[in-house]
Amino acid sequence: MQYIDADSTTPVIRGLSYSVDEDRCTLRWLWPDGVQAVYIHKTNADERMNEQPPTAGLKLYTKDEYKANNGYYDRIEGIGRLVYTVYACVMTSGETRLILQPDGENRIVMSTGKANIYFTIRQKSGLFKKYKTVQIQVTAEVPVAQDVLCYVKKQGGYPANKEDGTVYPFVESFAPGRNVLPVIEIGKDDYIRLFFTDGRLYGQLYELIPE
Repeated sequence: MQYIDADSTTPVIRGLSYSVDEDRCTLRWLWPDGVQAVYIHKTNADERMNEQPPTAGLKLYTKDEYKANNGYYDRIEGIGRLVYTVYACVMTSGETRLILQPDGENRIVMSTGKANIYFTIRQKSGLFKKYKTVQIQVTAEVPVAQDVLCYVKKQGGYPANKEDGTVYPFVESFAPGRNVLPVIEIGKDDYIRLFFTDGRLYGQLYELIPE
């Protein structure tokens, strides 16, 4: 099995789309003339995607199967983003060749929902002390890597966003369930709040909810 780049004469996949119904997704696309089978590759969106995935990660799907099932069905497990790539398959001199499409129209990113991350910030301060203690508690539905979240400290009031104060990273990942972090000490007029390190990216995967 070999890969070849698409050109003006090779068949390519168009109109790739998906729909989700509970724990099952359906892929549909327009079949190019002369193509009787495709190979489908699925990977996590957070993983590095190879232009030419290994053969072991590909699934053969015929046009007859597609017609009988009115699409390609796959079961969804877990929460996150998945990437499906559909490669048109042609036979040349008895050898299977898969078409690489630089335009990316044979690839689609699918979201399988968001996982909830709850957080609580408890603080204590003495009447005549310059500092107060703060303890952060994070309760996650799924494992959360340490670089997903950060906390921001601001003097005089709670920070409105990640850029509204001093950013501090977490040093350990969060396990599913309740995670109680060590107590930290901050100034009496300081306030902290949790944010995503990259709101655009991680906001698609998680819902950050104060308790």
